[in-house]
Amino acid sequence: MAGVLAARPGAPRPVARIVIAQLFLLLLALAAAVPALLTPVDPLQADPLAALAPPSAGHWFGTDHLGRDLLARVVHGARFSLGISVAATFLALTAGLLLGLAAGLAPRWLDELMTRAFDVLSTLPEILFALLVIAIIGPGTANVVVAIAIAQLPNYARVVRAQTFVVRRSGYVEQAVTHGHRPWVITTRHVLPNVLGPLPVLATIGLGTAIVAAAGLSFLGMGPQPPAAEWGAMLSEARNYLRVAWWEAFFPGLAVTATVISLTVVGQSLQRRFEGRPSERSVG
Repeated sequence: MAGVLAARPGAPRPVARIVIAQLFLLLLALAAAVPALLTPVDPLQADPLAALAPPSAGHWFGTDHLGRDLLARVVHGARFSLGISVAATFLALTAGLLLGLAAGLAPRWLDELMTRAFDVLSTLPEILFALLVIAIIGPGTANVVVAIAIAQLPNYARVVRAQTFVVRRSGYVEQAVTHGHRPWVITTRHVLPNVLGPLPVLATIGLGTAIVAAAGLSFLGMGPQPPAAEWGAMLSEARNYLRVAWWEAFFPGLAVTATVISLTVVGQSLQRRFEGRPSERSVG
């Protein structure tokens, strides 16, 4: 029957999943912007007498090996993890847009050269590519942002280049050329606005990938250094206490996982809207 949802029994409906994901991301943004609204506890305040305390009414997420409140550290860690990821995604998106436009509008030989470079760079796993960049420019929060941005840049550049290649051969662009408009006018008024469509979708999903990469690099000691409350660094500190305090690694890991899943759900919803597909599948 048409209009009947093809959902698994007991599974959340697509709209419910999207709403839950959006609410979680809103909470995450609030934690990054004003963490004191969610918890008044200082994430750096240590209490050796309360070290490795399990989750309780006094410490909802428990405490770490130094007696620091894990809920406060997870909440404050959103600023580091989300800040690094947003900055890296913005840099990758901006650079990818410029390079993709340049490749799509360039002469054939230059387009081929740039496209092959994008293809080669895209074959490398992003975390491995970021590690290579870090090995060249050195560790540090700012360098982690640059490394992740460089690793993600080819993905945006390839999409923009493909969109530009299609748009430049469209009727309205050919008509603008016939009327003698200058190249920069054609690019800014006709080409650029029509290649931006898929970028919000890519950026939303790419933000989740950037969070995983940032956590991975911080786990390896290349991002924010202790005692900074960053999810990857927290996981690195917690690995020595997994047998006696599972909660020290569980909650930062849960924050990373929930954030990536929420971004993926929202990104897929945006993709369905961009492609003109319904958000809920029906059978009939």
